[in-house]
Amino acid sequence: MKRVLKIDEWFHPDGFPISVERRDPQEDFEPHAHEFAELVIVTGGKCLHVTGNESWELAAGDVFVIAGLREHEYRDLVDLRLVNILYQPNPLKLRLLDLPSVAGYHALFTLEPSRNIRQPTKGRLHLAAKELAHVIEFADRLDTELKAREPGFGFMATALFMQIIGFLSRCYGRNPSPDGRALLRIGEAMSHLERNIHREVDLDELAAIAHMSKRSFLRVFQSATGTSPLAWVIEKRIARARHLLRQTDRRVTEIAFDVGFNDSNYFTRQFRKVTGISPREYRQRQG
Repeated sequence: MKRVLKIDEWFHPDGFPISVERRDPQEDFEPHAHEFAELVIVTGGKCLHVTGNESWELAAGDVFVIAGLREHEYRDLVDLRLVNILYQPNPLKLRLLDLPSVAGYHALFTLEPSRNIRQPTKGRLHLAAKELAHVIEFADRLDTELKAREPGFGFMATALFMQIIGFLSRCYGRNPSPDGRALLRIGEAMSHLERNIHREVDLDELAAIAHMSKRSFLRVFQSATGTSPLAWVIEKRIARARHLLRQTDRRVTEIAFDVGFNDSNYFTRQFRKVTGISPREYRQRQG
């Protein structure tokens, strides 16, 4: 049975859902999976990274994300040095604001960690020297906040982590490798959905953006997200509706139209399907 790294072994007892682990150098470590997600930044050396049936060489500047219970290991280590940023996506509950409109965000944090899609195995995200120095500076500051744990560290650490995510998402889109460009195109389709969340889903348009056939696009999207484009959009709309129900006293019908539903009854049915309760019940429970 593969080893699974547990949350209570790798995070502070106070429960804060971000941790930084430096490996300078990385020593031999058995194949393993995690109960959390891991953002890996290669700061020096090289190795062969193995996950599932895939393997590829790592070198300084490479960045990737391992999520869920996906098993991986490092082989043939040569002075490999890493900064691992561990995080728990659900407890963290980041407000991403407009970040999902950046195609590189979807490529790096949604598509690459998916264990079910056919992915390129070389050159997903490789930072130039200045970019690597910049993200290491962010990681150093994050590590300092987490070690000191002064009052307000949670806010500061979360802000630094968000800067890292935003910076890497932008980097992905600036100079994508030939292999990484395929994922970036799918990310562009997902970003298009984010920017046009109120519009009806046009599968032909999305497939054209991704440079794929409609059938292939649907297969890859389903494998990466676990759902269809339409269901994905509905979940995004419901998330926005939940925010408006919590933060405003606007009528449910108004909110339904604001988040992209043309029928308030259909909105209520979809809201109940996602949350288990009606919009009015949801608002009452928040009060």
